[in-house]
Amino acid sequence: MTYRVCFVCTGNICRSPMAESVFRARVDEAGLAGLVEVDSAGTGGWHEGDGADPRTVSVLAAAGYEGDHAARQFRAAWFARLDLVIALDAGHLKALRRLAPTPEDAAKVRLLRSYDPAAGADLDVPDPYYGGMDGFEECLEMVEAASAGLLVAVQAEVEGRAA
Repeated sequence: MTYRVCFVCTGNICRSPMAESVFRARVDEAGLAGLVEVDSAGTGGWHEGDGADPRTVSVLAAAGYEGDHAARQFRAAWFARLDLVIALDAGHLKALRRLAPTPEDAAKVRLLRSYDPAAGADLDVPDPYYGGMDGFEECLEMVEAASAGLLVAVQAEVEGRAA
């Protein structure tokens, strides 16, 4: 049974596709590619059908990540097929929990940086869209740091299902 994770930011062109690409690489490295499905979406549909922001693509490529991306808007109906919905900031967390059809679905929503023990109290991944390349590089660092802890959590869930 496939474990499904969806990363969500605002427009699905910066943070969430970056998180999707990084986490998919971690899943592949861990040998879980056939067991874990990774995708992303946005809370809004402004960029639906667009590729990732060129700065996101550039930062990911420079770090050795691959990713073909088309933006899409998160839909409430998706909760039924998802195991984990990862919000990139507190605003996304609130929006997704409001959108959740049931309390069980709302409980599937978590902040990405909650999986990074070094994150401290600020669990938001700042939106790099209106800034320069340094914001995208900082975003990648935060995503990579949290992805290690997220992988441990997902791996435990996958192994628990197999037991």
